[in-house]
Amino acid sequence: MNDANNTMVNRTTNTTNKTKMNNTKDKYIFKPVKFFAFAYFFTWIFWIPAIFLPGDIGATLMFVGLLAPGVVSTVFVLKSGSKELKQDLKNKIVGFYKVKWLNVFLGIGVFALIIVGSILLSLLFGQSLDQFAFTEDFSFTGVGIGTAFVTILLASIIEEVGWKGYCEDSIGQYMNWFWESMVFGVFWSLWHLPLIFIEGTYQAGLMVNPLYVINFFVSGIPLGFIITWVYLVSDRSILACMIFHLFVNFMQEKIAMTPETKCVETLVVVIATVIIVLCKKKMFFETDHVGRLLETQFGGETAACFEKPVTNMCIKNASEEGT
Repeated sequence: MNDANNTMVNRTTNTTNKTKMNNTKDKYIFKPVKFFAFAYFFTWIFWIPAIFLPGDIGATLMFVGLLAPGVVSTVFVLKSGSKELKQDLKNKIVGFYKVKWLNVFLGIGVFALIIVGSILLSLLFGQSLDQFAFTEDFSFTGVGIGTAFVTILLASIIEEVGWKGYCEDSIGQYMNWFWESMVFGVFWSLWHLPLIFIEGTYQAGLMVNPLYVINFFVSGIPLGFIITWVYLVSDRSILACMIFHLFVNFMQEKIAMTPETKCVETLVVVIATVIIVLCKKKMFFETDHVGRLLETQFGGETAACFEKPVTNMCIKNASEEGT
C-alpha cells in the first residue's frame, strides 16, 4: 500500500513538474516599459506637431494622439498569443455583470467629498463660498472632436482602455498595488506634458501661472492611487474606471473652483489617498498576484495544484487521469 501511494505521489509530482515547465514556457511576460515607450511615442509624435499647427490640422493630430494608449494596449493584448490575456481584456470591457456598482458609486462619492472639503478648506486662504456653483461653460474649447464635453467624454473612455486594458496590470505583475499606483501615477501624469503647449486645451490654460502647471502634474500621482483603488474594488472593470474618470474630469471643469482651490484640492486628494491606503492596506500591499496576475484570474483548481505542495486533491485528480 505504501509503495502504491509513493508511486502515486511520484507520478503526480512528475506530472506537476512537467506542467510547471510547460506553464512557465508558455506564460505571457508583461512588458510595461515597452508599453510606455510605445504609448508615449505614438501620442507625442502627434501632439508635438499639434503645438505648431493650430486649427483643424492641429486638432486632428491632438485627437489621433489621444487614441494611442488604447490602441497600443489593444495591440499588445491581441499580439500577445495569450488566450488568458485576451479573455481578461474581454471580461474587463464587457463584463458589466461583474462590476461592483456600489464601489463605483463609493469612488464617485469620495471624489465629491474631496471637492467639498477642498472648497471649505480654501476659505482659510481667502477663497469664496461662491465656488459651490456650476460654471456656465468649460475652461477650454474642445479639441477637434466637437464640444469640450465630448472631448472629456472621449478622453475618459479612450484613455482607460489603454491604462486599464494593459498598462496597470503590466506594472502590477511585478510589484504590489501600492508601488504600482505610484509608478502609474507618475507616468500617467507626465504623459499629458505636451498638452500644456497646445492651444485650446485645459492644460494650456494653466500656463498663466507655473504653480498651476506644477499642481496639475503633482495631483496626478495621488489620483493614480484613487483610480487604482476604484479599478480593484470594482473587480478590475474598465467601465467603472471610465465612469470615475469622466466624473473627475467633469467636476473639475463644471464646479466653479478657483485655480488656487485646485492647489488646495491636491492636498485633500493626498489626505484621501492616505486614508484609502490605510483602510485597504491588505489590498495595496499584498503580493499574491505578483508574477502570476493572470493565474490569479484564471487559476482554478489546476493552478492551485501548480502553485502549492502536492495535496490530496491533486493526487486524486492525477489518479483519475491515470484511470
